[in-house]
Amino acid sequence: MADKDFALMAHLMRRAGFGAPYDELEARTAKGYEATVEELLHPETQPELERDIMMRYKTEWVSQAGLEGQQEEWTYRMINTKRPLEEKMALFWHGVLCTGHAKCEYPKQQQMEFDMFRFQGLGSFRELLQGLARDPAMVFYLDNCMSHKGAINENWGRELLELFSLGVGMDGKENYSEDDVKAAARAFTGWTVTSAIPRYPYGRYETRFIFDPNDHDNDEKTFQGETGNFNGQDIIDIIVKQPGAARFVARHLYNFFVADEPQVPAWKDTPPQDPEAIKMLEDEYFRSDYNIGSMLRVLFNSDFFKNSRFTKVKSPAETVVGTMRLVGDFTTPKPGMNALTLTIRYMGQDLLNPPTVEGWHTGKEWIDSGTLVERINFTADQVGNTSLPGVQAIINRLRAQGSTLSAEALVEGCLDNLGAYDITDETRSQLVELAKSEGEIKTSGPEFDQRVAQMLQSMVATTEYIFA
Repeated sequence: MADKDFALMAHLMRRAGFGAPYDELEARTAKGYEATVEELLHPETQPELERDIMMRYKTEWVSQAGLEGQQEEWTYRMINTKRPLEEKMALFWHGVLCTGHAKCEYPKQQQMEFDMFRFQGLGSFRELLQGLARDPAMVFYLDNCMSHKGAINENWGRELLELFSLGVGMDGKENYSEDDVKAAARAFTGWTVTSAIPRYPYGRYETRFIFDPNDHDNDEKTFQGETGNFNGQDIIDIIVKQPGAARFVARHLYNFFVADEPQVPAWKDTPPQDPEAIKMLEDEYFRSDYNIGSMLRVLFNSDFFKNSRFTKVKSPAETVVGTMRLVGDFTTPKPGMNALTLTIRYMGQDLLNPPTVEGWHTGKEWIDSGTLVERINFTADQVGNTSLPGVQAIINRLRAQGSTLSAEALVEGCLDNLGAYDITDETRSQLVELAKSEGEIKTSGPEFDQRVAQMLQSMVATTEYIFA
């Protein structure tokens, strides 16, 4: 059985990244937990992926003109990144500050948005919202380019308050009024995008944000109890200092990194399951001047995080990417990337294309009879493939323990190599019986490879493996 430090490191890397193979967990454990947290929070200290080399393999990643190519590239990034928290934050913000391919002027605009999430996602929430308000993908997605002085479109103003910053309410009370929505929409008039330049003869040009002062409502506005000639930047400055903003960010971070919360629409009338944890995060939000990285430092070093192992259902992206990192496949672009990314879709998470601006419902809502079969079949196929380098590494590590293994040692060894998984006593006894059923476990020869693969397949099919 893995020691506590190793198990805790495996937990951190599942949540702050997409999991890690045994050797990496050993190295990080030797480095220390707090040092690893700091490294994760400073992704700039680690090398970026070499995108120019990636583009040589996949021409559809160059143009970024279609959904499937973009999904492939992002999946590849998640599998191979040396900056796991940076990529995890892009996934986090994509599920909160949503745009969708189904309503996208030009697909590459979403990739530009994700780069913003990567490079600003651990910084100031104020600056992130300011960037979002100027993001061409979002301006088009929520129709702010169709909002004009004297003829406002409320889509952006409403979703900014409801889904991107405050939430409908907290502690049974409303966080904003309809008048606040209208005032916000008026403040953002004139925040629009340039007209698209024709694609020929040089290809498609990216749409850019512009401010049109002639289309901006300069009249006095009242928002959240304050009155003035507000523009969009003023609105965001007022939003981020509200208690509702601190609660909104804290609950989203808790739900994504710690334990599954009720779905977002229920938050107004449903208190957090751990009010003390949320209060800690809210306090850090204000103490750090709305800094997300500072909130995560508090979160990752807290007892409530360390004690939350296996309290979250893995998302489809986490399931697929974590499995690939474990088995060591797709470490370079190659045929099969499209099928791999479609697996994430079939499990219920169509990356870049959430079902609504609300994003995906998470937790146990990831699981139904169809998606569960997809998960089990996919993970079992991968860990059962003894030709994959990560699976071979597990086999060799267990083989090094001696010429024979007990059934109990095989079970515990496989659990450790999957990332120090916990299972119930009942599940453990069933796995031990399975290991015993085929007789003595000799570590020499190809039969041992198959017995390890069979055990790994049995483990990823358990209820426990659904959780991270």
